[in-house]
Amino acid sequence: MARLPASPEKIIEQFGPHLNYAPQEGYPGRDEPDATVKTHCCFCGMQCGIQLLVKNNKVVGFEPWMEFPFNEGRLCPKGVQRYLQDNHPDRLLEPLQRVEGQGFQPIGWDNAMEKVTSEIKRIQEKYGNDAFSILSGVSLTNEKSYLMGKFARVAVKTANLDYNGRLCMVSAGAGNKKAFGLDRASNNYADLEHAEVIIVAGANVSETFPTLTYWLWRARDNGAKLIVIDPRVIPLARTADIHLPVKPGTDSALYGAMLKYLADHDMLDHDFIDNYTAGFADTLAAVQECTLEWAEEITGIEKEKIRQAAELWGKANTSFLLHARGIEHHSKGVENVLGCINLVLATGRIGRPYCGYGTITGQGNGQGGREHGHKCDQLPGNRDITNPEHRKYIAGVWGIPESALPGKGLTAWELIEAIHRGEVKGLLSICFNPLVSLPNNNYVREALEKLEFYVCIDFFLSETARHADIVLAGSLQEEEEGTVTTAEGRVVRIRRAVTPPGNARADTAIILELAARLGAADKFTYADSEALFNELRVASKGGTADYYGITYKKIEDNMGIFWPCPTEDHPGTPRLWEDKKFATPDGKAHFNPAPYRDPGEVTDSEYPVVLTTGRVVSQYLSGTQTRRIGKLVGLIPEPLLEIHPELAARFHIRQRETVRVTTRRGTADFPANIVETIRKDTVFIPYHWPGRKSANQLTIGTLDPISKIPEFKVCACKLEPLGVFTQPGETAAFDSI
Repeated sequence: MARLPASPEKIIEQFGPHLNYAPQEGYPGRDEPDATVKTHCCFCGMQCGIQLLVKNNKVVGFEPWMEFPFNEGRLCPKGVQRYLQDNHPDRLLEPLQRVEGQGFQPIGWDNAMEKVTSEIKRIQEKYGNDAFSILSGVSLTNEKSYLMGKFARVAVKTANLDYNGRLCMVSAGAGNKKAFGLDRASNNYADLEHAEVIIVAGANVSETFPTLTYWLWRARDNGAKLIVIDPRVIPLARTADIHLPVKPGTDSALYGAMLKYLADHDMLDHDFIDNYTAGFADTLAAVQECTLEWAEEITGIEKEKIRQAAELWGKANTSFLLHARGIEHHSKGVENVLGCINLVLATGRIGRPYCGYGTITGQGNGQGGREHGHKCDQLPGNRDITNPEHRKYIAGVWGIPESALPGKGLTAWELIEAIHRGEVKGLLSICFNPLVSLPNNNYVREALEKLEFYVCIDFFLSETARHADIVLAGSLQEEEEGTVTTAEGRVVRIRRAVTPPGNARADTAIILELAARLGAADKFTYADSEALFNELRVASKGGTADYYGITYKKIEDNMGIFWPCPTEDHPGTPRLWEDKKFATPDGKAHFNPAPYRDPGEVTDSEYPVVLTTGRVVSQYLSGTQTRRIGKLVGLIPEPLLEIHPELAARFHIRQRETVRVTTRRGTADFPANIVETIRKDTVFIPYHWPGRKSANQLTIGTLDPISKIPEFKVCACKLEPLGVFTQPGETAAFDSI
């Protein structure tokens, strides 16, 4: 059983999180490094270029990489501090085993690997192959994402593989594939510069993707009009031409009303609709009742503002629409995405300069990591695991019979439910901290405690890893060669700057040895990461995410190549759809009806307030890395409950008073931050913290029926002031337990 082997306080004392600061005078050797390594930031889908300074096999600092075309040397607070995860006192330096009543103790690699493989075999022999599951992550390189998919299906022979992109980009991916037949942002971000109108929906760009803000300011300098859709007056909204403070869970009503207005006032591109799209009539019919008055009642946005936004969008010659998790983390996330795409298609602004549509990737390799096969329903090249032709091709690449290739498995949240039902007995995770990042995390904790065996590969002991039977000390991004794919669709090189410290090992080496011990050594013979990438190229060939024409040298010579790139003499594709030939079976872009429906949970007399969640500028995802970097924690030491003054007055809540927030899943306490920059019916909590500070104690596991993404962005809550006041940072030592 994967319960904690010792008290949380004892585990934290030994393994952190502890805060790391650079010496005031800098690390020794920073001014005379042995090497300056051009690579990319490990955080977020922008993958900004950065140069790491190396001395004596340690990263001792960084320099801007001015030549890299996206960020041109600019970095956000996380990028500036990211090198401090190297040489960190919490770094795992050897494999660990749980010792009941004591915590974790070192174990030799041979014994650790033998324990892992024997437990996989035991569980599968007793309960069946699918009783052992794997959860992977999209901060891994393309090579490791590909490897995890192959490892699960060929070595472990389980269908039950999924990844933490299930909590990020899957709604966008499903919507893109429905509309275009291909899952990628349509343009590189330089196209933003000359767009006349830009819509940013559900994307707090200034805090979560700060270096992208530069391209928006370039557009603004050129006269672009900016429309921001968000329940909060996020920094980007403060200078927007129009801010639409949508009530969480009602986004599709807004897009439907805007589409109806465009149609009613003939602001459509009829030539594009008639010649290059399908499904417009049905889509238009689905919004006939979506009047501005109706939308005002549903969304809480003044109808005049909705009209102004529709007018701006409809009359523009060039435009760009960007969205992120704010519209995707919903039980109708795919419908929200399709509502946005319908606005783009109706005005024909795609496939030409300064016109486009982009889904902003949140995780480090959120784009490439969702293309090459560690999703439960996917094979490399963004192929469908249920498609016989796709299965046959990949089986041929892997040298196995098609019949030996497992079928579609369970998604990340469904795996947690299957553990509760006793259907899944074992788990291997890498680059995933579900105890913080999944909704309703008390339910997740109960699932971990029901496992017969759990092994975690990581470089820090995350909150989830504390429940493991075996922890295998893995590698940071800069400790292996590889590639990632940016939010633009640009495949770039990750260069190894240092080797893993102590007795830690590269993730790839760990997986290859496990595959060999499971009897599949002949299917996992790679000399290096480039050999892995070359097999990925072949596996992707002919798929919708075609990397076949991309090589390491080609990437290095061009500072990145945009896929699809089907041949080695192909230059790559920075802008999709210029030929108006889409990747759908009929070659047309598809409108999709997106009628409005309520979110999975609505407010009532018992739970009268809407709760939504999101990110802050100094933290990344579940915080496994960033909550260990002193200056990042110092920027925002703890999660605060953002609440409007009128809502605070209604519940007699005062500034910095601790407020008990209760939903149907749990209760948590947060200091109040009373601000005027949020809707009067909504509260906001950032989700990067664990334990008693975790917003995901409260969130709901309702899933989108297509993408299976949980509804992080809306649930119902009630508020209770506790009469206790704190100042920033005044929390108990183990308040994050």
